[in-house]
Amino acid sequence: MNNNGFLGSIPTVTKNILIINILCWLAQYILASKGINIAEYTGLHFILSDKFMPHQIITYMFMHDWNGIGHLFFNMFAVFMFGRTLEMAWGPKRFLFYYLFTGIGAGIVQEVVWTVELWDYLSDPNIAIITRPFLTVGASGAVFGILLGFGMLFPNAQLFIIPFPFPIKAKYFVIGYGVIELFLGIASRSGDSVAHFAHLGGLLFGLILILYWRKTTNTSDRIF
Repeated sequence: MNNNGFLGSIPTVTKNILIINILCWLAQYILASKGINIAEYTGLHFILSDKFMPHQIITYMFMHDWNGIGHLFFNMFAVFMFGRTLEMAWGPKRFLFYYLFTGIGAGIVQEVVWTVELWDYLSDPNIAIITRPFLTVGASGAVFGILLGFGMLFPNAQLFIIPFPFPIKAKYFVIGYGVIELFLGIASRSGDSVAHFAHLGGLLFGLILILYWRKTTNTSDRIF
């Protein structure tokens, strides 16, 4: 068997994350054409909703918007570009744990944000919280965890980010991206359906786990 092809060059966990997400998107697309929205069962609902089920804290990160390919493409592109590097540095078991941990962490943060929004609404009904549904899907939280991990392991790696005509060090890219997400999350623009605080949750839980690993393994890697 020839393992030197394109797929053979991708580490096992990264490859399987890509395959699973693509298959899930295809399943969503096919079932949606038959009037079945599986995200109602696998997407992450608000914990106080009667549609919430515990498994959703994991399954939501393998679901994406089936109406277009962009959501899936950019998340999987980031997994491919940065996830394989982390997997080769950490090994498959640690990388898989990190990916799931940051994805679950992102979901937990999103649940907290929804709870705060609901509390604010109950305190002041004039506050509009129904600008986006209490449902989220996507691997973005885990992807932000991957970006954080890459930035911490390879802080001075030069990244070329469109549309900037110059390279940006990974550490500055991660910090800048995090600041932008914080700003967008606080601004909470009407009609903005992006779970910005879930992205920040991926960054936060990634930071916590890497700091814990560094403390317990006595590694000499520097943070930024």
